[in-house]
Amino acid sequence: MKLSELPHRTAATVESVDDHTPNDTIARRLRELGFVSGERVEVMAAGPVAAEPLLVQIGYTRFALRRSEAARVRVSVLENPA
Repeated sequence: MKLSELPHRTAATVESVDDHTPNDTIARRLRELGFVSGERVEVMAAGPVAAEPLLVQIGYTRFALRRSEAARVRVSVLENPA
């Protein structure tokens, strides 16, 4: 599942970040921000116009991501979030 498709307030873990091109700067930046395999992630809210941007929490940090950026992050839903 893509992060952009994750329902609000649903805990998930990052599986990977998809590169669209070689040396993809957006994918690299997402990884630098902490979107790496195994990290817990959650969509907290969405903006009022066309649900843009998404407010995403990874660890204790929150980021505003465009849906196109969030669509690069592959996640799996946690069965028993703690």
